[in-house]
Amino acid sequence: MADPPVAIDWKEYTHHDFFDELVASGAPRRAAEKVCGYLSGLEDGELEDLRNAAELAIKAMGITFTVYTEAEGSIDRAWPFDLIPRIIERNEWRRIEAGLKQRVRALNLFIDDIYHDQKIVKDGVFPGELLADSVNFRPECVGIDPPFGVWAHICGSDLVRDADGTVYVLEDNLRVPSGVSYMLENRMVMKRVAPELFEENTILPVDAYPTQLYETLAALSPRPGDFPEVVVLTPGIYNSAYFEHAYLAQQMGAELVEGSDLVVGEDDCVYMRTIYGLSRVDVIYRRIDDLFMDPEVFHPDSALGVPGLMRAWKAGNVALANAPGAGVADDKVVYAYVPDAIKYYLDEDPILPNVPTYRCLYDQEREHVLTNLDQLVVKPANESGGYGMLIGPQAEEAELAKFAELIKQDPRNYIAQPMLKLSTVPTLTDHHAAARHVDLRPFILSSKHVHVTTGGLTRVALRPGSTVVNSSQGGGSKDTWIVDLDD
Repeated sequence: MADPPVAIDWKEYTHHDFFDELVASGAPRRAAEKVCGYLSGLEDGELEDLRNAAELAIKAMGITFTVYTEAEGSIDRAWPFDLIPRIIERNEWRRIEAGLKQRVRALNLFIDDIYHDQKIVKDGVFPGELLADSVNFRPECVGIDPPFGVWAHICGSDLVRDADGTVYVLEDNLRVPSGVSYMLENRMVMKRVAPELFEENTILPVDAYPTQLYETLAALSPRPGDFPEVVVLTPGIYNSAYFEHAYLAQQMGAELVEGSDLVVGEDDCVYMRTIYGLSRVDVIYRRIDDLFMDPEVFHPDSALGVPGLMRAWKAGNVALANAPGAGVADDKVVYAYVPDAIKYYLDEDPILPNVPTYRCLYDQEREHVLTNLDQLVVKPANESGGYGMLIGPQAEEAELAKFAELIKQDPRNYIAQPMLKLSTVPTLTDHHAAARHVDLRPFILSSKHVHVTTGGLTRVALRPGSTVVNSSQGGGSKDTWIVDLDD
């Protein structure tokens, strides 16, 4: 009787000329040896049982995300999760962590400068005309001094690795970055279905994040005390990230509120409506965009915000995280100047490089982009979720022509970058394991102290050959392991 077929044979696994996070030259990388050995020791049926167990755990835990379609509206779907983790050695992670801390320090100094003296503009390091056309610059925030000079308290910076192993920062998310709850839930699913892997590997924990988030927010409280009132402000159940809003509120022991639950009093303080009456709020972790926060200041017809909220914030009676206006640095054109900002504010060379970026604002760079559209990735300044992009090498002639016109009409709104060969991670398919492209979103918390998550949310493009990792466009996720090999 023949032996049952093994699930994965690493000698047959191919990742072509891409850097693979787990496998090199047909053999597991050092940090991945135990995981790869475990997987190769499983039979087909055992691997399928593990996958089914993960899917059942996700359903039982209620882990969902929301997608929108024209035909069906909003739909809640089970979170797409892949069992094979993405693994990074702790020694490499130390450098990445240092680079993220450096970057967020410079970004907060930049935002604070932009809303005060604009020294970086006066010194010719950053072009002031970019602010005039910035959709996220808020004149209402000029002169405000948030605690510790921090505007972006929660930042999600997307990292990618190229074929030569270099880790780049692809973009910074400073308005309302999402995804951290899935990082935490991915770890819980892995522990539930494969606990033995956590006995055999020294994997740094991620479960301190809710405590670190609470401490980050509590440090902003305008009232001294051990237990400030922290709330999470959500747009409501139909928001695509509502699962995360509810999850983080529950994990922090904070109240989950909508705009109608809050009111600003005559004393310019914010109060929460409760069955016992009004209760003062000290810190609001807001998960709504600037323009919907306060109908007195921004969109007058917004039903999501709180009238008078900006008044209370300016008076120093409530802390908002992230601060209004932080999105001025959440702009893909501003992104191109972050290495200059690091040098300007910190007098340091960037630890983590940007992806080489062409700014269509400038004639020479725009001409290069227009001449080489079929070789570049073009991104609008303020879109997210993978929308509005051109992937030149995969585009038809009509799409290339369309983007050429868009760039000519509004050059400030576009940047272009070379098509990177994103690194891969083995991913379970119907045919066992295949290489799929990934990125990584670590989360950086800033107030009195700076914390970086131990790893982050690894997003994976589940479609063969695709580099689009967003869950709204067919992507999934993996648990991210920072493995300590020094013990």
